Amino acid sequence: MSEDLQGLLEKINRDGVEKAEAKASEIIAEAKAKAAEIVKTAKEKAERAKAEAKTVADDFAARADETVKQAARDTVLKVREAITALLEGVLVKNVEKALADETVAVQLAGEAVKDLTGSVEIAAAEKLAASLKAQLAAKGEISIVTDENVYSGFSVKIDGGRVEHAFTAEVVAEELSKRLRPELARLLK
Repeated sequence: MSEDLQGLLEKINRDGVEKAEAKASEIIAEAKAKAAEIVKTAKEKAERAKAEAKTVADDFAARADETVKQAARDTVLKVREAITALLEGVLVKNVEKALADETVAVQLAGEAVKDLTGSVEIAAAEKLAASLKAQLAAKGEISIVTDENVYSGFSVKIDGGRVEHAFTAEVVAEELSKRLRPELARLLK
């Protein structure tokens, strides 16, 4: 009987070990499945995070590129404006200098009123007005008046002041500037 009991104990022991091994294998398989699911979920989240980070980085790079382009465009515009202002300032100074020369101003005034008929009034700075009176006195119905608002150059009024042509430094420089701007713009490009 002891042999039967021994065989029975061995069989119970073998069955218990087999069941324990089966249960352990089942627990290990479940743990591996859960670990695989966790790894899969983590990889998916990492891929999503990576894709989102790439999108954010691409958007940032695009905005930075656009900002740099706008800054470059603004810089070119500012430089162009500064150069234009500088050249216009030089132009005004040169026109003022030319109109301050009585000979040039008198000659210009003579050309301006050459073909005019009727009453003509020329308004000029005091110094220039005296020279204009001396030079244009023989022209007829031309009256020359002093205008404290005119510092260089003169203005011509026709038909009782209804028509006026200004030959001041600012007006002449502005007209020259309008004609120079397309060429200046072409040069600046």
